[in-house]
Amino acid sequence: MSGVSRRTLVLGAGALTAGVALPRAAAAESQASHGLSSFGELKYPKDFQRFDYVNPMAPKGGRFSSQLSQTFGNQAPDTFNTLNAYVLQGEGAAGMNLTFDSLMVRALDEPDALYGLVARAVTVSEDGLAYTFALRPQARFHDGSKLTAKDVAFSLTLLREKGHPEISEVIRDMTDARALDDETVVVSFAPGRARDLPLAVAQLPIFSAAYYAKRDFAASSLEPPLGSGPYQVGRVDVGRAIEFERVRDYWAADLPVMVGQNNFDAIRYEYFRDRNVAFEAFKGGAFTFREEFTARVWATGYDFPAATEGRVVRTTVPDARPSGTQGWWINTRRPQFRDPRVREAIGLCFDFEWTNKNIMFGAYTRTASFFENSVLKATGTPSPDELALLEPLRKDLPAEVFGEPWTPPVSDGSGQDRTLLRRADALLREAGCTRDGGLLTLPGGKPFEIEFLDSSPALEPHTHPFIRNLGLLGIKATIRTVDASQYQSRLKDFDFDMTSRRYASGVTPGAELRETYGSRSAATAGSNNLSGIANPAIDALLTAIADAKSRDALNAACRALDRVLRAGRYWVPMWYASTHKLALWDVYGHPAEGPKYDLGAPAVWWFDADKAKRIGRN
Repeated sequence: MSGVSRRTLVLGAGALTAGVALPRAAAAESQASHGLSSFGELKYPKDFQRFDYVNPMAPKGGRFSSQLSQTFGNQAPDTFNTLNAYVLQGEGAAGMNLTFDSLMVRALDEPDALYGLVARAVTVSEDGLAYTFALRPQARFHDGSKLTAKDVAFSLTLLREKGHPEISEVIRDMTDARALDDETVVVSFAPGRARDLPLAVAQLPIFSAAYYAKRDFAASSLEPPLGSGPYQVGRVDVGRAIEFERVRDYWAADLPVMVGQNNFDAIRYEYFRDRNVAFEAFKGGAFTFREEFTARVWATGYDFPAATEGRVVRTTVPDARPSGTQGWWINTRRPQFRDPRVREAIGLCFDFEWTNKNIMFGAYTRTASFFENSVLKATGTPSPDELALLEPLRKDLPAEVFGEPWTPPVSDGSGQDRTLLRRADALLREAGCTRDGGLLTLPGGKPFEIEFLDSSPALEPHTHPFIRNLGLLGIKATIRTVDASQYQSRLKDFDFDMTSRRYASGVTPGAELRETYGSRSAATAGSNNLSGIANPAIDALLTAIADAKSRDALNAACRALDRVLRAGRYWVPMWYASTHKLALWDVYGHPAEGPKYDLGAPAVWWFDADKAKRIGRN
């Protein structure tokens, strides 16, 4: 996963995971419920005391320090210039979700279940178009003012109208949010809304209406916002580091959904523009928690004194979530990439087998699916349930969708597989490209050129052999590395040929997939639809996913979508690993059995003072 920033949808304080599912009510209609899930599955009863994956006796204190390893909203991986991560403008700081509460929070050992934080209960109307949340009267902002239903209604409306497209596009069918009194808010939805849409709002951050009455929410700002979450903004070194301080009198600290969590007195995120500089900083102890994404460093880099002496330890943690979609995304808005034969030819020039062996120490597996490492991945020929979704769309689909799903071919590992390159050349000629000496020209007569856009040189060793093979076909390809601000700006405007990105995914996908693969998002600036995918058949399958009434139906719809996306050749898939590789200065404690669907750090980890003393970091 070298050098590829991960995109997530991270909302309030409890939503610290990737690919958040957006659940519906588990309770019967018109009956108040303490929890919600997509298909009625709730592990914890109404009177539960804590989540099973926390340590209720975890000590408070110490500091957690790390780099930003996954992004959401307007965040960039290597810099920040605003403390508002929920709008399109600027590059948002890491960790801002720690400062805000939400109506409900995820249980990280269930696929998608939510339990009440600011909301103590929720009731659903008979038609499923109105959700009434009863709020906890003790909820407070950091200045001591009461958090009321007015603040909730204000926040939801604000995010729908002015929020980052990753949020506003998902909740656009929320028609109204209104306060009945200080402790009751009703959220209404349009008929035909997606299955999970009503509870997307349950994970959104809650802002102070009074605070933003005097401020422009959509503006970039370095003023610490007023929140109600377990942390508040502390020291800020713009573009370099941000620190959050634990709120000692946090109003929700003793609620079942918060017991054993938020244990660090301080959480700090460090920023580096160069990955090698970041590793040297970690080796020197500038930060103490590192998730390793570079196979070469994992294999050969941990021979420095602190590691050989045991002050820095390494561990791997299983990841039960889908591995996500990591690859080079091809911008089909540009004329030279509109033909899928051209896109397939480009992909044939990437020799994964050679790259994995010679650059990544054989540490990775080739990604084939948009739902890799999960039951959502399409395999074999379509099942009857998949065919029921695909057959009505047959006229808009290539024939291959109805056979085995497309899978990247396995090369001979030479770095220049002549069979695959000849196949790529044939595809380009079929698409109307011609050779003019050593150059390939497009059907209109222009030279075929590709620019790989990135904000970091981390992937250059992987990309240069790819570029050499493109050159053998007459394609002039180059790498352009720009600063983080320019990179974010160009992505927001879809001003690129190809770029690398990893999108994390949850085990219960829903309406949020439209923001990455839907036709509407293809024309929405700042959306995750980097490839410009705009296909009515895909839109229909996204609706089937969003409206699935059972997990079996959801799985079938995702597999059908996977077949269609893979047939579109919208990306050049990279690689994945089904574990987290962690390097730690040995100062941390964590539950013996962590949450199944999340790493759990920093949420349920803690600072171990005895360990820290032993290695001289107390």
